[in-house]
Amino acid sequence: MSNTGTPQLTVRAVILAIVLAVVLSAANAYLGLFAGLTIATAIPAAVVSMAVLRVLGGGTILENNIVQTGASAGSSIAAGVIFTIPALIILGYWQDFRYSWVLAIAGLGGLLGVLFSVPLRRSMIVEEPLAFPEGKAAAEVLKAGENPGPGIRILALAGSLGAVVKLAAESGMRMISDNAVGSGFIGKYLAYMGTNLSPALLGVGYIVGLNVGIVVVSGSLLSWNIAIPLYHAFFLDTDPALAARIADAPAAAAAAQIWSAKIRYMGVGAMLIGGVWTLFTLRNSLLSGIKSGFAAARKGSSESVAETERDLPMKWMLVALVVFVLPLAFLYQAIVQQWTVSIPMTLIMIVAGFLFVSVSGYLAGLVGSSNNPVSGITIATILFASAVLLLLLGRQSPIGAVAAIMIGAVVCCAASVGGDNLQDLKAGYIVGATPWKQQVMLAIGAFSCALIMAPVLNLLATAYGIGAPTPEHPNSLAAPQATLMASVAKGLFGGELPWNMIAIGAGIGAAIIALDEWLKAKGSHFRVPVLGAAIGIYLPLELMVPIFVGGLITHLVERRHKLTQAPEEEKERAHRPGTLFSAGLITGEALTGIIIAIPIVVSGRADVLALPPAWHFGQWVGLAVVAIIGVMLYRVADRMRTPADTTPKS
Repeated sequence: MSNTGTPQLTVRAVILAIVLAVVLSAANAYLGLFAGLTIATAIPAAVVSMAVLRVLGGGTILENNIVQTGASAGSSIAAGVIFTIPALIILGYWQDFRYSWVLAIAGLGGLLGVLFSVPLRRSMIVEEPLAFPEGKAAAEVLKAGENPGPGIRILALAGSLGAVVKLAAESGMRMISDNAVGSGFIGKYLAYMGTNLSPALLGVGYIVGLNVGIVVVSGSLLSWNIAIPLYHAFFLDTDPALAARIADAPAAAAAAQIWSAKIRYMGVGAMLIGGVWTLFTLRNSLLSGIKSGFAAARKGSSESVAETERDLPMKWMLVALVVFVLPLAFLYQAIVQQWTVSIPMTLIMIVAGFLFVSVSGYLAGLVGSSNNPVSGITIATILFASAVLLLLLGRQSPIGAVAAIMIGAVVCCAASVGGDNLQDLKAGYIVGATPWKQQVMLAIGAFSCALIMAPVLNLLATAYGIGAPTPEHPNSLAAPQATLMASVAKGLFGGELPWNMIAIGAGIGAAIIALDEWLKAKGSHFRVPVLGAAIGIYLPLELMVPIFVGGLITHLVERRHKLTQAPEEEKERAHRPGTLFSAGLITGEALTGIIIAIPIVVSGRADVLALPPAWHFGQWVGLAVVAIIGVMLYRVADRMRTPADTTPKS
C-alpha cells in the first residue's frame, strides 16, 4: 500500500504524539512498579488520534500512524526505566531519582534503541518478514478507522471506572480496601488466600489471556500455599531472628514476613535461569538477525530506494551513535572514577545494546511487544557486565553493583525501544509510511517520555514507597524487576543473599523449562513460560489472582464465540473492544494513582484524602465493585464483537 505524498510528520501529529506518549508513559510507570507489567500503548493511542484529528478537521492514515508510533514510546521507555533504575534506590545508592541521570539513561538509551533497530528493519520486516502481531493489529485499526467513536466511548467509560475505584481505595478516600485477604493457622500450617481489588489488574489479565493468567497465579500459589506453609511448619527454627519477629504475629503478617525474607528469592532463582534460557534459545536467531542487519545496512547505503523503504541514513546514524555514547561514557566515569573501568563499561553497553535490540526485535516479531521478555534480557546483561566488572573491581567493590545496574539500565531502555520500534515499522510498512519519519517520531517520543520519568518516579516513591514494605509505606509499590536486578547485582558484589532459596528457585525454573519443552514437543496450545511463572513466585499472591480472573474472562469470551482454536488474527478482532476496555481501566487507575500522590506528597500525610471512618466500607464492598466491573468487561467484550468493529487491541 503506497501513500506517497500524503502528510505524515505534521506539527499537530507530533504534538499529539508527544502528549499521549507522556501521559501513557506515566501510567505505565505506575503499573510496572505496582504489578511488574506494562501494556502496549500504540493502538489506544491510534484510536485517540483518529478521534482528535477528526475534530481538528480530519487526519490522514499516515498522520494517525505517526501519532501511534510516537505514543508507543510510552510503554517502551516506562518499561526500560522501571525495570532497572529503581534498583539504585533499593541499593541505597540514591535517596531520590536524580533528574539529569534518569534523563541521560532513559533518553540516550531510548535513542540508541532507535539507532540499533534501523539496520534490522529490512531483514525482519521486508526480506524475511516476521509476524509482528501488534504491528499488524495497529495497521488494521488504522485502515478501518473511519469511525473511532465507539472506541473512544469504551476508553472513557473504562477510564472513569478505574479512576473512581482508585480514588475510593486506601491510598485515596479509604472507602474500600486495596486487598481482600483471608488467613489463619491450621495447626502448624499457615493458610493464606487473598486478592487485590484493582480493576487495572483485571484489565492486565484480560490482555495477557488465560494461559499467562494460569501460569502467574500458579507461581504465586506455589509460594504462598506450599512453600510458605512448609517453611513455617518445618524450617522456621533455622532462622531464629525471623522466628522471633513473627512469634506473635497474625497469620497474614507472618506469611508476608516469611515471603519477604525467604520465599520470594525462589522467584529470583527462577528468573535467573529463565533469562539465561531465553538467550540460549535465541542464539541462532540472534546471529541471523545481526548478519542480515549488517547486510541490509550495506545494501541500503548503495541503492536508490523508494520513499516507503527509506531509513535514516547510515552515515548520520554512526555520527549520532558517537554523540549519544560519549555522554554515557562520562556518566560511567562519574560513577567509578576510573577510565580503565568506564571505557569497558561503555563498550559492554554498546555491544550488549546492539545484540539485545536484535533479540528484542526478533521476539517482538514472534510474540509481540507485550510478551517480549525484556527483563530476562536485562538480567543477562547485568550478569555479563558483573562478570567483567568483578575482574576489574573485585567482589568487595562498593560501586560494582551500581555500575552493573547502570549498564543494564541503558541496555534495557534500548532493547525495549528497539523491539517497539520494529513493531511500529511493521504497521507503517503495511499502510505505506516512510520509515525514517517513523524512526524520527519514535526518537522524539522516547526522549519526551524520558523528560518526565524522574518527577513521576519521585512522586510515586514519596507517596507510596518503592520496594520492600516499610512501617511508613506498608503497601509500597513492589517494583519486582528492579528489586530483582538489585538483589542479583548486590549478591555478586559482596552482598548476602539466601542462596539456598535462589538455588531452589533455579531448580524450579529448570523444571518449568523442561515442562514447557515437553508441551512444545506435544504441540500443546498451553505453554508455561518460565519468566511468567517466576514473576508469580516473586510477587504477592493477591496481585496475581485478579490477573488470572481477567484471563478467565478472555477465555469465556473465546469459548462463547467458539474462538479457542481460531486463528490469531480472528482472535485479535474479537478481543479489540474488551482489550480497549481493559486499557481504559489500566490507564484510568494508573493516572489517578499519580494524581492523588500529589496532595499526599504536598501535605506529607498518607491519609490526606481519607473520609471519616463511617464512610469506610471495607473489603466486601470492594469485592462487589470489582466483580461488577468484571461483569461489565465481559459484556463489553461479548456484545461489541462484530465483524465491522473498529476498536483496537493492544
